[in-house]
Amino acid sequence: MTYQPGQRVAMVHTSDPHTQLRPGDTGTVRRHDQQQNIVEVTWDSGSALSMCLDAGDRIQPVTTTPPPTGGPVDEAARWATALQRMRAAGTEAGHTAAGSRAQDTIGARASDDTRLTARRVLASIKDRDPAVLDALPRFTLAGDAVDTAGWELFADATGDVSGWFGLRIQQRDDAMTVYRDAFDTAATDRLADLCHLAASPTGRDVSHLRPEKVRVGDVGVFSGEWALTTGPDGDDRFMVGFVGTLIDHWNGWAVFSCTRAVAEAIVTDQQRHRDQYRHSLRDEGVPEDELDSRIGAALADLSFDGDVIVADQRAMSGDPDAIERIAPDGDGRYVVMGRNWCWEPVDPYACDRIVGDLPDPDQA
Repeated sequence: MTYQPGQRVAMVHTSDPHTQLRPGDTGTVRRHDQQQNIVEVTWDSGSALSMCLDAGDRIQPVTTTPPPTGGPVDEAARWATALQRMRAAGTEAGHTAAGSRAQDTIGARASDDTRLTARRVLASIKDRDPAVLDALPRFTLAGDAVDTAGWELFADATGDVSGWFGLRIQQRDDAMTVYRDAFDTAATDRLADLCHLAASPTGRDVSHLRPEKVRVGDVGVFSGEWALTTGPDGDDRFMVGFVGTLIDHWNGWAVFSCTRAVAEAIVTDQQRHRDQYRHSLRDEGVPEDELDSRIGAALADLSFDGDVIVADQRAMSGDPDAIERIAPDGDGRYVVMGRNWCWEPVDPYACDRIVGDLPDPDQA
């Protein structure tokens, strides 16, 4: 068959495993190389995938002009619509299956650490770990008569209770392939979304705040190696992350501004580090009269004086003038130890706790 430029076509099957296109998608022909039997198509989704018709790819014409009243029904257009409805039904069923599975692994019926489980599932999906992927909800007809199950799915999706029996064998296979692909893709995507929520220290999806996405002027979550610890799986974790707006870089490190509440949390966290260090020194047998000097030499002393943060680093630097007063700007925001400490944007999912108000995805 020859396809003409401008002709509308529908996807029936593609042998490309990496494309996001699915049977039932429509597009416009740009060129048909009849010698190679390759049809270049601009798909409505924006993809420009070409179809090699001799290598298992299949398309079919679609007439976009409505037939005259009382005229013959455009079979190709009706079939494309049926495939789209099968895909929508498969997607809905996949979402439902993923929600049910999530209840047993990261939801109300789970008995293990749900945040840890969610992180493991996300890492396995990212790494394409077969052991986890094979355990994800997958569409199957095991134990069912294929024709009976196909008829029920097709009838539910399209509302056509008799149309299944008028389909050719290839059309039935294509319809089931569309449903299966939609189910499996939706189940994986939905479970990943639910895992993002379960893995989040805030119970919200914070993937829009990942460090590689943070640019100057953007909101991010910041921490440093002093908060670094090791998680149950041996992965890097941060005991706490602080929400702020990236305003500059200094020697490769981040400089960010934050609210008063976040600034207070940073000061409190620094005092916690100093207290922990004091306890460890006592356990080592360091005399009481040496504790203050040993702590001051290792960790800055932060405190509030009214609205101003006092950062005392005299013992650390040996400089009697090494006291910095950090006042809020006109908007009441602080730059706490910016251009001094080695702050960096961190993955919010790697934080055990996040301090500060997180923006919604459309506000980040």
